Amino acid sequence: MESSGEGLNRAIGIKSLAASVVNLTVGAGIFVLPALVAEKLGHASTVAYLICGALIFMIMMCFAEVGSQTSTSGGIYKYVESAFGPYVGFLTSNLYWFGFGMISDAAIANALFEMIALYVPDIDTLFGRLLFFLLVFGLLAWINVRGVKYGAKVISVLTLAKLLPIALLLFFGWPKIDTANLSVWGDFEFNHLGEACLILFFAFVGGEAALTTGGEIRNPKRSVPLGLLSGIVIVILIYLGIQVLAQGILGADLSLYKEAPLARIATVIFGSVGPTLIVLATALAILGAISGDILAMPRFLFASSKDKLIPDMLSSIHPRFRTPYISIITYSFLAFVLSLSGSFKGLAILSSSANLITYFAVVLSLWKLKKNDRLAADESGIRVPVFLIPLILITMLWLLSHLSIGEYAALFIFLLLCSLYYFRKALALWLKKILVAQQSN
Repeated sequence: MESSGEGLNRAIGIKSLAASVVNLTVGAGIFVLPALVAEKLGHASTVAYLICGALIFMIMMCFAEVGSQTSTSGGIYKYVESAFGPYVGFLTSNLYWFGFGMISDAAIANALFEMIALYVPDIDTLFGRLLFFLLVFGLLAWINVRGVKYGAKVISVLTLAKLLPIALLLFFGWPKIDTANLSVWGDFEFNHLGEACLILFFAFVGGEAALTTGGEIRNPKRSVPLGLLSGIVIVILIYLGIQVLAQGILGADLSLYKEAPLARIATVIFGSVGPTLIVLATALAILGAISGDILAMPRFLFASSKDKLIPDMLSSIHPRFRTPYISIITYSFLAFVLSLSGSFKGLAILSSSANLITYFAVVLSLWKLKKNDRLAADESGIRVPVFLIPLILITMLWLLSHLSIGEYAALFIFLLLCSLYYFRKALALWLKKILVAQQSN
């Protein structure tokens, strides 16, 4: 099997990468977002989907270009570090894997537990929660420690399993659509568009996390663009299909079912068995999202550890399975602990805003690398037209302008804490070098 310069096995191809993108993006949000967007835009909800779909596709093009020329693990951290240095890369990496990954996993694990507790109320105890979260994070960590190919296979299976109920909804629900409910401009209000797009955009994020396994992707110049962009196109089509289906069947009543719009649609289509189908799909979506994060997010720890920014042990590679097992175990354990706390309100705000900030940093990094001619001239990979980059950045700034003061404050505090840690670490390394130099003299 092909091996990277980091000692990791290159076992991820185009299909596995595309499946990972779909899995990491299509999460529990797909089962509630149609009603949330309809509450803001009514029948014009598809406008927000088209805007967010176009934006995320352009952003993923940027990821594909820089990712196709990066053959090491670390994803966003490596991209930003190559343009702006280790400090900015460190901040971006921590903002992403902790704010977006870990807190999100802890939150959706709680959502899964609470959903199961509705049907099995006896497990809703402290011991029941501890055992449940231990099984979820422990089992998925064990699978990913055994090898990236096992983690990728689990992702592929869970992706197909959770997409099957959605496919059934789309197939059997299409004939029940009332075209009169699909009018776009009747109740369109532009002042609500930005807020609706901000809510919806977070349903499109996450696919780029698949690129953190850069050191384990076969032929990245070909696999990254094809896998990443085909995956995100599938996501856009799924989301548009679900929104059209929900709006076409429920019409103006769609916004009344904020907690479970698809469960209501499933009832209309399949009768009493419908909600059970959606509950199963939701559980698979959550497990798939957590599994994908446990495959992808520990690579941020692995890359930061290799650069001596965090303890060296986190860059340890398992002697048999050739995986960054300490990083995987550490990430899973921390997510397990956060799941037990059950209080994520403040951190969830940071998680929501972190995606746009990290995307902004990556797109800006690509722009700088292009201007400095630091990207390879090989035409076999994807190339983002330079004129698109300012458009992407301006659109993201427009979305960021809709964040609240609380979100900005939480973001600032988190980055400040990370900065203090970084400079303390840098100072310690500097003093160590001085001490070694003095001893050698």
